[in-house]
Amino acid sequence: MNKLIFIAAITFAVIAQQVNSAEFIEDSQATLSLRNFYINTNNYNSSLTLNSHSKNFEWGQGLDLRFMSGFTQGTLQFGIDAIGLYGLRLNSSHINYGSTKSRSTVFPSNGNQAVNDFSSLGVTGKIKISKTVAKIGTLQPNNPVIKINDGRLLPQTFQGSEIMSNEITNLTLTAGQIESVKGRNSSNNENLSVISVNKNLHYNTAKFSNKFYYAGAYYKITKDLTASYYFGELKKFYSQNFLGVVHNLAIGSGVLKSDLRYYRSRDNGAYTNTVNCYTSCYYTDGAKPVTNSKVDNDLYSYLGVYSMSGHTFGGGYQYINGSSDFMWLNQGDGSSNSTTTDMQIQKFASAGERTWQVRYAYDFAKVGVHGMTASIVYLKGTSIQMLAGNKSEWERDIIITYVIPNGPLKNFGVAWKNAMWHSGVAGHTQGENRVTASYSVPLF
Repeated sequence: MNKLIFIAAITFAVIAQQVNSAEFIEDSQATLSLRNFYINTNNYNSSLTLNSHSKNFEWGQGLDLRFMSGFTQGTLQFGIDAIGLYGLRLNSSHINYGSTKSRSTVFPSNGNQAVNDFSSLGVTGKIKISKTVAKIGTLQPNNPVIKINDGRLLPQTFQGSEIMSNEITNLTLTAGQIESVKGRNSSNNENLSVISVNKNLHYNTAKFSNKFYYAGAYYKITKDLTASYYFGELKKFYSQNFLGVVHNLAIGSGVLKSDLRYYRSRDNGAYTNTVNCYTSCYYTDGAKPVTNSKVDNDLYSYLGVYSMSGHTFGGGYQYINGSSDFMWLNQGDGSSNSTTTDMQIQKFASAGERTWQVRYAYDFAKVGVHGMTASIVYLKGTSIQMLAGNKSEWERDIIITYVIPNGPLKNFGVAWKNAMWHSGVAGHTQGENRVTASYSVPLF
């Protein structure tokens, strides 16, 4: 990280000498986003009775202030971005954790208590040559092998460097290196990991890495067909290749969007060798895990959605072939991946799992209610490899959103998300509600 600070300091020094550049000032933007977030979770055992300490709720107010400068003049152009995050606890069942209650997923902790508020500041230096931009500092990458999580009060951020080039028409090239992550309920940067290695280990004995490399290409072949390839590697953990194809086909008065994805994940180091694993262990004949666990899986998925007159119908299937869970950056404090089965509660990413899904959405603008949408999705996963035999799980999500389309409160939005997940692995059911009120104010 010292190298990042050194290079960023040089970038900022150059910028300071050219802040009077017209483009640097005139192209600058600043936005304040407000998010009021409430979540409650109920956990039930197999008989659908509440477990001890299973009713949890959290409520907070978040502020997300972002500044994005333009670039200075010249062949080599400089700029700077900044993000300031602040979260205020309004109420929480996690005020005192005690010895038996689960920890908060919205607020950081101070000993056995949830903090009253938390904040962080991230700065990014950027350099532009022609249609190529390099960034160093705070990043929020979003591609098939690394994706930020924004499912709580404040978004996750990473520290590292990235370069993105659009020199060739219809082709976007990306490469980057990540050194640390700041969780969605944290003010501190920490090293990188995967939850399967650390699930049953104390933090002081858990395994971490300070290097995640990624690179990829996104190519628009035609206006209706795109293809992409990405590579990601978490040093000492795993390497991953991704291939994706998206195609839009006009059928009747609607459009069918087909999304094909393939991931190949393999072992890449010593940190995956532990007997303290869950379903991420390496399985022999789907029965017993060997002593040294390995990352070994191929993920295949297809999702097709047909949109017509405000209606969207969808269906898909995903198969994880191999002897380990699907892998992605995951500290255990909230994470996201780019699979089509990354849902509100679960990921459907276990070893051997076969998941089918159906979904439906409607845009109420077709009946005169502009800004309102509703959707429902149901997933069923089977053939999860466990010591006691194959298990299954299912999840149902409902989302209703409304964003004021015009007037003095334009862009003010509210959303309700309801999910129910049943696990044959853990033998329990989880219900969850999230209510969000958000508003973005462009400052300049």
